[in-house]
Amino acid sequence: MGMTMTQKILAAHAGLEQVTAGQLIEADLDLVLGNDITSPVAIKEMEKFNTQSVFDKDKIALVPDHFVPNKDIKSAEHCKCVRNFARKNEITNYFEVGEMGIEHALLPEKGLTVPGDVIIGADSHTCTYGAVGAFSTGIGSTDMAAGMATGKAWFKVPSAIRFVLTGKPAEWVSGKDIILHIIGMIGVDGALYKSMEFTGDGIASLSMDDRFTIANMAIEAGAKNGIFPVDEKTKAYLEEHTKRSYKVYEADEDAEYDETYTIDLSQLKPTVAFPHLPENTKTIDQVGDIAIDQVVIGSCTNGRIDDMRIAAKVLKGRHVAQGIRCIIIPATQAVYLQAMEEGLLKIFIEAGAIVSTPTCGPCLGGYMGILAEGERCVSTTNRNFVGRMGHVDSEIYLASPAVAAASAVTGRISCPCQLK
Repeated sequence: MGMTMTQKILAAHAGLEQVTAGQLIEADLDLVLGNDITSPVAIKEMEKFNTQSVFDKDKIALVPDHFVPNKDIKSAEHCKCVRNFARKNEITNYFEVGEMGIEHALLPEKGLTVPGDVIIGADSHTCTYGAVGAFSTGIGSTDMAAGMATGKAWFKVPSAIRFVLTGKPAEWVSGKDIILHIIGMIGVDGALYKSMEFTGDGIASLSMDDRFTIANMAIEAGAKNGIFPVDEKTKAYLEEHTKRSYKVYEADEDAEYDETYTIDLSQLKPTVAFPHLPENTKTIDQVGDIAIDQVVIGSCTNGRIDDMRIAAKVLKGRHVAQGIRCIIIPATQAVYLQAMEEGLLKIFIEAGAIVSTPTCGPCLGGYMGILAEGERCVSTTNRNFVGRMGHVDSEIYLASPAVAAASAVTGRISCPCQLK
């Protein structure tokens, strides 16, 4: 029986010729990731081990990004804990203020994630790196501690769902709309502990930023990971960002999938996830008249340069509606700098938006955009659970940067095609 792309990567890292769905394996790790919320827990757990050093200082990445720059004393203490650990262990890949970025945008940008890698991170959206053909998945802080100490982790080999993407998306339809459509179709547990494997000629029309967005939200369907094949766009991205060697894995023709879905990208419309689950989706023509209070454009899902460009295209020559707060957060320092050099930040500010240093802040209800009781926000983030961005009686509508920017202009959930 053939293996899926994910199964081949796991088999290679477990030193096995073959693995099957449900099999328990121990695999070697290429990268272990933690942030300012999860790393302190892992560090305290690691202190209980006999070993006091990491397995490889070059294969650990520590990225304070959730409450950075620090919003209060507690967050400052968390970052101090991570900073001291990084210094003690001479961690090569430690990125804080000045070098910082939102972890899942920063690591690919730094060339730390390549095809064929096995990557674990103490953050659920670690599945982002499947966009470059890696197996990457979120784990708990205890598993992070074990991974940092041993360079290994236990996995149950996942079964897979295949998504065959065909055609080319229409204008204003992006990776965010595609993954929201899929989650709306299969549900938030539709891929529970499975690998979401994307194939088809439609992939060629997706930018790398689209793919990062889609892989990022695989966890919102309950998936263990999401993964894309390595094509010429992937190789061009890697050529620009890394000098690491890598191995490309492809699914066998007789690989077994639990389900196969075919999605014609040309038929998709801009899509919005209503409160309080990512599966509660409506296309833009089904939304109705919904007034909002705030817009957030950023996060590990949609804070890359393509997202900044799309938002600027919508906002150029227009102004944020009276009474609407529009917060734009480039995902990394490099994205911030590029947006500045391209004149995008000027467009944002002239439109009445504010631009923040890279941070996860508002996505998890941390800071930089907390919602009050009864407020509504259109956000390019990945979760719209009750109380996710603030008060339990606030509402979050997940959307693409295009829809978010248009909504900021009208003060209501809107598509750019509806603007004059």
